[in-house]
Amino acid sequence: MKYQTDYDFILAQLKAVTESETDTIANLANAAAVLQMNLNEINWVGFYLVKDGRLVLGPFQGRPACTRIDFGKGVCGTAAADGVTQLVPNVHEFPGHIACDGASNSEIVIPMFHGGKLTAVLDIDSPVFHRFTEADRDGLERCAAAVSRACLDFPS
Repeated sequence: MKYQTDYDFILAQLKAVTESETDTIANLANAAAVLQMNLNEINWVGFYLVKDGRLVLGPFQGRPACTRIDFGKGVCGTAAADGVTQLVPNVHEFPGHIACDGASNSEIVIPMFHGGKLTAVLDIDSPVFHRFTEADRDGLERCAAAVSRACLDFPS
């Protein structure tokens, strides 16, 4: 089943919850909540921040997750290493997939840049196979860029 998501509406909500706040963690926490509220059939949404050359768990909505991920490992680490969005229709077919939640069947991970530097990834999982489309990729990349712009004190 394909979902019609109003990404313009989500972007307006993201702007509303981040425009007057400069704290990165507060903005990422609210961004995760906005995405969780507006995306159908997802079971995890959150951010991994780049710290000391690895991804470290940041604000999220969902079950407890992996705390640290090396670049190049799993879907998140691949997105971070390559700097390219990973849209995975079936995570069980992704080489080296890290299963934090056994209920996840598809995933999309968007690298986030601030000042031209990779600072985080936005990770969204779904229990539905083939949940994410090219339209989701486009919309979520726009959301990730908007959140990046709002996070003026992103860690380095």
